[in-house]
Amino acid sequence: MKFEKVSRFYRDVRSEMKCVSWPNKEDLKEGTIVVLVMSTIVAIFLSLVDFGFTKIIDLIF
Repeated sequence: MKFEKVSRFYRDVRSEMKCVSWPNKEDLKEGTIVVLVMSTIVAIFLSLVDFGFTKIIDLIF
């Protein structure tokens, strides 16, 4: 019974994976660049916010 469910699950997974539209090399490169640029922008923004809050806390105390 359990083996039957596991076997069915893997058959369903294999069937669904055939329906997936995988990105081509150009789309993958573009997506990677977007993620890296956005991560850098967010990191810089959060660093500036952290620096600002640190300065405000130093002024208060």
